[in-house]
Amino acid sequence: MSVLKDLMWFFKSEKKSYFVGIFILLLIGCLQVILPYAVRIIADGIKAGTLTREVLMMWSVIALGIGITTYFLGYIWRVMLFGAANRLGRLLRNRLYQQFSSMSPQFFHKKRTGDLMAHATNDIRAIEMTAGEGVLTLADSIIKGSVVIIAMVILVDWKLTLVALIPMPFMAYATSKLGTVLHKRFHKAQAAFSDTNDKVQENISGVRVIKAFGQEDAEKKDFDHLLDDVVDKNIAVARVDSMFDPVITMVVGLSYFFTLAYGSYGIINGTLTIGELIQFTMYLGFLIWPLLAFGWLFNIVERGRASYDRVNSLLQTKPDIADQSGARDEVPSGDLVYQIEKYVYPKGNVPVLSHVDFKLKRGETLGIVGKTGSGKSTLLRLLLREFDVAEKEILIGGKSIQSFRLESLRKAIGYVPQDHFLFSTTVAENIAFGKPDATQAEIDRVAKLACIHEDILSFESGYETIVGERGVTLSGGQKQRISIARALLLNPEILILDDSLSAVDAKTEHSILDALRKERAGKTTMISAHRLSAVEQATNIIVLNDGKVIEQGSHRELMEQKGWYRMTYDQQQLESVVMEGGGAIGN
Repeated sequence: MSVLKDLMWFFKSEKKSYFVGIFILLLIGCLQVILPYAVRIIADGIKAGTLTREVLMMWSVIALGIGITTYFLGYIWRVMLFGAANRLGRLLRNRLYQQFSSMSPQFFHKKRTGDLMAHATNDIRAIEMTAGEGVLTLADSIIKGSVVIIAMVILVDWKLTLVALIPMPFMAYATSKLGTVLHKRFHKAQAAFSDTNDKVQENISGVRVIKAFGQEDAEKKDFDHLLDDVVDKNIAVARVDSMFDPVITMVVGLSYFFTLAYGSYGIINGTLTIGELIQFTMYLGFLIWPLLAFGWLFNIVERGRASYDRVNSLLQTKPDIADQSGARDEVPSGDLVYQIEKYVYPKGNVPVLSHVDFKLKRGETLGIVGKTGSGKSTLLRLLLREFDVAEKEILIGGKSIQSFRLESLRKAIGYVPQDHFLFSTTVAENIAFGKPDATQAEIDRVAKLACIHEDILSFESGYETIVGERGVTLSGGQKQRISIARALLLNPEILILDDSLSAVDAKTEHSILDALRKERAGKTTMISAHRLSAVEQATNIIVLNDGKVIEQGSHRELMEQKGWYRMTYDQQQLESVVMEGGGAIGN
């Protein structure tokens, strides 16, 4: 029952709904004990020959009135209790979503997508059942059970009541033991479901790779093994779950046996009437639901406890990157300064960046180049505070980026990542993602700057074309250019292009860069690239190798140094000439 204690904060916030719902359950319980009393009066009246038409009609009308009243009262308590439970589900899903949104990439490196989805679906549903059906079964079993037992004692016979309740301690012991086992097994079943969920998500996202390598059958076998594990663990839960009803049925059967045996003895001795025994057995029938509800309660509560523990552990996880106390809302315009003594990834040992120190004046363009794994993307992601620098800092306008609110910092930066994520909506809505109120004219303008406007118009539905999941219906170059248009629409103070032109041809690349220079005059731009032609016109270019700046300067200055930049540039130019020549020969 500890989960009900853990949810007390919610019960207090919804105290009106729960109070009204539980009060109505009490009222219904009190009304229902009247019916067996009416049957007793009528039965004893028939046996004694004293029953009149008026008495029969009176009790019949009372029974009809009770039936109609309980019908309408039943509607009200369902709205109150189940409505509150649905609001809890909405609240927890919203908290989970906000928690996921606030977490750094480190969190998602450790957690699997399928597992997180399982928390937001199956686990939340189990908690909803605890707050709805769980509270119902607890209140109804206690209220109805108590009212019925009190009626047995006061309106019939207290000795007969004690005899009927003899098997109850056995039921309490058995259900407690079964509940403990159920909790452990349900926790394992939920974990197995998370594994299956994660496998489905991975296979759908990577379906192209699976098909390209002909691994459909192998993946099906792996998925079958996971499904077998889910089925086995859920069957283990069902085996325990299926023992609740037989235990309760046995207890109820024993109660009936003791009642009929002792009640018959009472009738023979004249201490009970037939009507009283009928009334008592009807009350005993009323006890069947509270007893069944009590067993069902253990089932619901143990499932809810396992799920609440899983969800609560996520909600209690602290973000690795958070706003500092007194963080500023405004990000000033100004120079960008990197002062990084050393940066090591969390739980890493080798520095990814070291001795990176440079200044980029407002309005200038910085080119960042180097071989794969040299630290280019890390350098850019530190500016977004996806990770925090412990030694030295990064400054904007003379202020540390850690002194700004995360939301404000990231709004001031337009970021086009290497992995161009597009949403399953229209092209126009993807471009306007950061500015939902953008007009069509604004969308058209940035699409032209990103050299994607003509491509979009060639689509069957133009800007209203629905993009498949993660942009699956578009080419790599089209996804890159839509991502660039999305960032340009924000007109950010700082624009980051992280190898965002790798999938476009040289001519398109030149057109985009030329448009960017005109559009972003007076604003800062950072371009990371493998193809050096993308940074040729940059104000300043840094060359990274193993996280260190090995060369720095303009294109002309770097060409004069005859280092890595000059060698790579000449090589790429030669490759370009060879490819063009090969294309001409092929034609």
